[in-house]
Amino acid sequence: MINFKRSSAYLVPLLLVGCAVGPDFHQPALQSGAGYMQTALPQKTASAPGALGSAQQLNVGEDIPGQWWTLFQSVQLNELIDHAFKESPDIAAAQAALAVARENMLAQRGSLFPSIGADASGSRNATPTGSLAPVAANNQRIYSLYTGELTVSYSLDAFGLNRRMIESASAQADNQRFEFEAARLTLSSNVVLSAVNVASLRAQIDAQEETIRANTTLGDILERERELGEASEADWLQQQAALAAARAALPPLQKQLALQHDALSALVGGFPNEPLADDFDLSSLHLPEDLPVSLPASLVEQRPDVLAAAAALHVASAQVGVAIANRLPQISLTAALGTSPSAIANAFTPYNQFFNVVGKVAQPLFQGGALLHRQRAAEASLQQASAQYRSTVINAFQNVADVLHSVQADAQTLQAATAAESAASHSLAIAQEEQRAGEAAYLSVLAAEQTWEAARIASIHARAARLADTVALFQAAGGGWWNRADPMVAADVSGHRK
Repeated sequence: MINFKRSSAYLVPLLLVGCAVGPDFHQPALQSGAGYMQTALPQKTASAPGALGSAQQLNVGEDIPGQWWTLFQSVQLNELIDHAFKESPDIAAAQAALAVARENMLAQRGSLFPSIGADASGSRNATPTGSLAPVAANNQRIYSLYTGELTVSYSLDAFGLNRRMIESASAQADNQRFEFEAARLTLSSNVVLSAVNVASLRAQIDAQEETIRANTTLGDILERERELGEASEADWLQQQAALAAARAALPPLQKQLALQHDALSALVGGFPNEPLADDFDLSSLHLPEDLPVSLPASLVEQRPDVLAAAAALHVASAQVGVAIANRLPQISLTAALGTSPSAIANAFTPYNQFFNVVGKVAQPLFQGGALLHRQRAAEASLQQASAQYRSTVINAFQNVADVLHSVQADAQTLQAATAAESAASHSLAIAQEEQRAGEAAYLSVLAAEQTWEAARIASIHARAARLADTVALFQAAGGGWWNRADPMVAADVSGHRK
């Protein structure tokens, strides 16, 4: 036999405090033993003489500055990124999406409070006395009626439906928060990479123009020697072909530079015809010599994409609770207090006042299995979000590992390319000297020149690659957004690392 007195004693605290059904979200723990490499990480990279050839120190556990791009020591680059943050439509869209998510979260919090409404109306009425008696208190056929009412309603969150919906909205705001940070990081990285590409293309164009000048000079020499009978027609024609090939290689580089200018203009929120300070060259960009390498446990707390995936997982977890709560009773209380006098002056007369209090319990009984299947769909979505989170973490570790391999390999590549350029330059100088002394054939000079040209271009690519690797490492480690002091960070809703 049910003891109703004892049952009600347990039911009252349940209605007042309630419980939140569904899983409670916990930040996913990093898999034990996760790391970047199977072997120990080298302490520093190889070095090479000349610009951008310094050895880079790999500092495990070192933090990343909020404005990491300033480490390249280019005032022009800093100004360009600041301009991009202000004018980029992608940043404006991400910021607006964040504002939408936050306002929705705050709106959802309103479900924790009672809803209060007021209603007032006035009417002029006439009673047909042929069939009805006058309804007014003064027995008049024509009368006025004024009604004022205050209503208060409140839904008891007995099973946590409102709390889970607030939790979901808050997690969605977190997700947009980190999507915003990801947009900022992507934009700043792309601007720096574009500057590096511009600098590299300018260096390649300069090298190609110098090659054209060298081939033109050599062609003029062969032209005179051919007229004097000291050079064959075949040698002269071969030199003309080499000169034409050098000239043909220049327009594609100029085209790439123009396209890069257009891309950079778009990144900073401008149009191609607008002036843009993008006269970067490799000598104007400093290679940071200290590279921070985040600890594996810190990486999942720093990468915006990982944090956004964790927030999406949190949303899915809360939605399971919402789906379960929708299958349980919904309890609400409504109270109304009002007055309905025939004259406004009598509004507060006790006989004109009325009130009512209504308690309501609504329990879904049959909806064709819709609520059950929605719960199962929410649970499947939680499994999907969990797998996507794990995939994002794995990709993040792969990203960092790839960059660390590239940092090492490209430093070695520059070392070899610099040595090759130096050797090719000395070889060309010797060949030219021997040709002037009549001790070397033209073909040997042409071969040495082509080898030197290829070595120069390879060296330029290698120097630009070291800058690009550095950008990629800062981006892979999360970009230091938690060290940035601005309103967006100060207003962070997630409680994650700042």
